[in-house]
Amino acid sequence: MGIVTLTLNPAIDKSTSIDRLVPEHKLRCENPKFEAGGGGINVSKAIHKLGGESLAIFPAGGPTGTLLIDLLQEDKITCKAVPTEQWTRENFIVVEHSTNAQYRFGMPGPQLSEIEAQACLEAIKAAHPDYLVASGSLPPGLPTDFYARVAKLAKEINARLILDTSGEPLKLAANEGVFLLKPNVGELSKMVGVETLETDDVDDAAKEIINRGDCGIVVVSMGPAGALLVTKDGHEHIPAPTVLKKSTVGAGDSMVAGMTWSLANGKTPQEMVRMGVACGSAATMNSGTQLFKMEDVRKLYDWICTYSTRYTHPNI
Repeated sequence: MGIVTLTLNPAIDKSTSIDRLVPEHKLRCENPKFEAGGGGINVSKAIHKLGGESLAIFPAGGPTGTLLIDLLQEDKITCKAVPTEQWTRENFIVVEHSTNAQYRFGMPGPQLSEIEAQACLEAIKAAHPDYLVASGSLPPGLPTDFYARVAKLAKEINARLILDTSGEPLKLAANEGVFLLKPNVGELSKMVGVETLETDDVDDAAKEIINRGDCGIVVVSMGPAGALLVTKDGHEHIPAPTVLKKSTVGAGDSMVAGMTWSLANGKTPQEMVRMGVACGSAATMNSGTQLFKMEDVRKLYDWICTYSTRYTHPNI
């Protein structure tokens, strides 16, 4: 299997909209929309949009778990659900028409037992992926070093691990060693033990992680400023085009999907990050929980390719 995504804390994203959010009132909502959510699941959905294939592995339980599987099958996403005793969580998103503000209510997720977590690892091993994307938060019940266990497994089965998480799980997994990390500047600061990083220090911090053997590639997400690609050979800033932002939901997962799809198709690291930034930027152009439109991705990718050369480091 080329690409496998792992989502340890998946969710049903239930969204609706109202005219105005008013406390102590009975609010009339529009018909709800249900979508399969969670970091790795969103990555698989975005890879499908790009014309690629992946296997989405995740735990699922109860009626909400059944709905999650049904939604993915409707979207033609190949998946492997690990049965769990507790129900899959639901998140709730409300858009307020009068202000265009979005309110996102995220639930903590069910407890995942050691047996259920081990079953997820066994499903990965059985899939024999070339690229393994682990994305999203850990559910209650799992230790903070669980992504480190995933990293160790990836090395054992010769899979290239792409990790997108935060906090102590990110740091511990990086210590185990991964192929590609996608921290933001704040997460990178914590990884190198400083409170904040100035823009000019970001590349040195990423190189520190690479030089100590924690990973081969670091892609630092910099929001509207784009991303910084750092390898042992050098670094390159990939600018983000200016777009009319409607929502940031799914932008990070779209970026990871663009990068993973590019790697699986033999693209260079520069092409990989350019596609990632194009997908992430395109996702912000859509409201609600939509990901991106391919026509937007193509236009933004062309823009990035045209203007990126002025930011290229000569040694990369």
